[in-house]
Amino acid sequence: MNCKLTFKERAEIGMKMLAKQRPVTLEQARAQAKWLSEMSTSKEKRKEFK
Repeated sequence: MNCKLTFKERAEIGMKMLAKQRPVTLEQARAQAKWLSEMSTSKEKRKEFK
């Protein structure tokens, strides 16, 4: 992989990658955000488990 890409080249690659992804509904995005927040742990929670 060429490490010397310009900002424009990186942006074009990123747009191509985004175009290949499946569309996501707002409900799916909210459900994923809710699941991630429930599964993530804060530093305080980690201290309690030790």
